[in-house]
Amino acid sequence: MAATKKKALLIIDMLNDFVNQGAPLEVPETRRVIPAIQEEIARARQEGYPVIYVCDSHEPNDREFKRFGWPAHAVRGSLGAEVIDELKPSADDFVVEKTTYSGFYNTRLDDLLKTLGVDTLRLTGCVTHICIMFTASDAVLRGYEVEVVKNGVAGLAPEDHEAALRIMSGVMGVAIV
Repeated sequence: MAATKKKALLIIDMLNDFVNQGAPLEVPETRRVIPAIQEEIARARQEGYPVIYVCDSHEPNDREFKRFGWPAHAVRGSLGAEVIDELKPSADDFVVEKTTYSGFYNTRLDDLLKTLGVDTLRLTGCVTHICIMFTASDAVLRGYEVEVVKNGVAGLAPEDHEAALRIMSGVMGVAIV
């Protein structure tokens, strides 16, 4: 008899500084995926699996801004670093702050998932070819099963979005659902 899988929903970087019109790192497609993510949250809560928000959180002088040429964004304590109103975490949800592309790099995510007994991750959010793909890669390398909700992730450009989905599926063995 196969063991029952324990799933967690990850909502990556659905923050004001990525979603709102005119935001420093606006990803217009994020607004299109909000309803799909809302459905995923409702499903997770109904089925009783954890909802985890993985959120960029930078210091004002973060090296990422200079090194990668990104404008200042998601500065810790700012309105831009907050999850958008349409997807606000509940008291039962978890929030994990990250300072770079992967939700696992120098964060408590792996420890949290192990504590919760999670072996399968369902990824939503932005940006498909950056934070989604790097988090998926690190998850796969750590032995997690990974599902990416195709209509729940957003990219900066259609070609990068599609390439990331292809790479995650074809190279990493991620399920695109």
